[in-house]
Amino acid sequence: MPDGTKGTYTFIDVLLAIILPPLGVFFKYGFEMEFWLCLLLTILGYIPGIVYAIYVIVR
Repeated sequence: MPDGTKGTYTFIDVLLAIILPPLGVFFKYGFEMEFWLCLLLTILGYIPGIVYAIYVIVR
């Protein structure tokens, strides 16, 4: 994958994480533990879901 492409995918994942946090995490990890935790945090509160999703995507 070219160097610029990885940054583009990360940018798209972060945008999806802001709009619908579990979706951004799903595209990066699938149905792993990160997705389920993000889904739970989003159900409990939208802002914690966004913060966790962005953290997981950019780490």
